[in-house]
Amino acid sequence: MMRIDSLDDEQIRGLYATARDAGIDFFDHADIYGGEMHHCEARFADALRLSATERDEIVLQTKCGIVPAQGMFDFSYDHIVGQVEGSLAALRTDRIDVLLLHRPDALVEPDEVARAFDHLESSGKIELLKTAVRQPLVANQLQLSLTHAPIIAQPVAANMAGHDQSIGRDGGGIVDYCRIHGITVQAWSPYQSGFGGGVFLGHPDYPELNAVIERLAGVHGVTPTAIATAWITRHPAGMQVVLGTTTPHRVQEAATGVDVVLTRPEWYELFRAAGHLLP
Repeated sequence: MMRIDSLDDEQIRGLYATARDAGIDFFDHADIYGGEMHHCEARFADALRLSATERDEIVLQTKCGIVPAQGMFDFSYDHIVGQVEGSLAALRTDRIDVLLLHRPDALVEPDEVARAFDHLESSGKIELLKTAVRQPLVANQLQLSLTHAPIIAQPVAANMAGHDQSIGRDGGGIVDYCRIHGITVQAWSPYQSGFGGGVFLGHPDYPELNAVIERLAGVHGVTPTAIATAWITRHPAGMQVVLGTTTPHRVQEAATGVDVVLTRPEWYELFRAAGHLLP
């Protein structure tokens, strides 16, 4: 829901209806989306005005911790609790189903986070909590796409000294850690070439990759967007794909990718075509 500020209320309702019709019931927010605190959360709620029954049918995830006005991160008790209260009001709901801590706060005090989460949980305002506290770690949102995949590609080349891909940058096997501990990886920017980069689908800088994607799209009877989605969902970690699109037909295309199960040869062909080293 990061980009819905560019839509009017009717377009937001259309995007939401398309998502629900495609089987999507998980909606990702953050307090900072929209350029000012809680703006996109409020736009979502104001446009949809969900009934209690409709609210029970969906999962609302939001995030807190980034303070753009002060150029800092803040995982303190007061900030977490205050931002959740703001999200509840903006979303017009009595609970947040999933709360993520947004970016790592270098000055985090684990006891502060634990106290905030205990307070929110006991008051019924948070259903699921993700951090290293008493509550279960159940989700970790990481950037991942075919062309931006260090969390998957690095272990493949771990012993290949001298190759950039062999350098560990994810803190020691984050995907394996998540699999072992039952944490769902949520893949954001699933069609972006890299951090802040453009979409790789159809881009002239990726001719080999797009040729493979187009061919596999034809084989499976879906669109290239679906193939790019399927590459992520084929991973046995059972990842979620966080779409950033505000275009309804893109939502539909992405949703069909979940039903495509790429073969091992197909998955690895895409991996190689994306430029990743396969020793």
